[in-house]
Amino acid sequence: HGSVSPDEAARAAPFHLDLWFYFTLQNWVLDFGRPIAMIDSFELLYYYDEYLGHCMWYIPFFLILFMYFSGCFTASKAESLIPGPALLLVAPSGLYYWYLVTEGQIFILFIFTFFAMLALVLHQKRKRLFLDSNGLFLFSSFALTLLLVALWVAWLWNDPVLRKKYPGVIYVPEPWAFYTLHVSNRH
Repeated sequence: HGSVSPDEAARAAPFHLDLWFYFTLQNWVLDFGRPIAMIDSFELLYYYDEYLGHCMWYIPFFLILFMYFSGCFTASKAESLIPGPALLLVAPSGLYYWYLVTEGQIFILFIFTFFAMLALVLHQKRKRLFLDSNGLFLFSSFALTLLLVALWVAWLWNDPVLRKKYPGVIYVPEPWAFYTLHVSNRH
């Protein structure tokens, strides 16, 4: 690492639009396409995803995202911009993470990861390091997710049925529970 100048390191980390686009698309298709295609032969898979997936999938997922994020810093403030096309992916990416956090009931894990990212940004800022385009994209997606979760909770704060279903200090209702309670009954 000592032989690479900060300018060379900044140029070596372009925004990976293709990677983020594929990742966002894959998440949307797998999470939203799966319930549509659910048949009896997938009941066991559903069980593992619903009950064991939280431990086996979400924790490594957020850990890997944080590890990736920790490498998304540059010494060049000029390289700390999100390209225009990437801005189009922030909304679907943030919306996907909102779905993951609310439907997966993993708010504590998400907020812990978000604050760890924020602490890392503040720590690196003291070293005069800035987020590169990939780090800005991920941090922006997480910030949008936090905003969406806050709006979701505020909107459903006084719903008596959901409040009873999700008691406790942390109240984050699942979108599926909202759908079955308020939307599917209208049809």
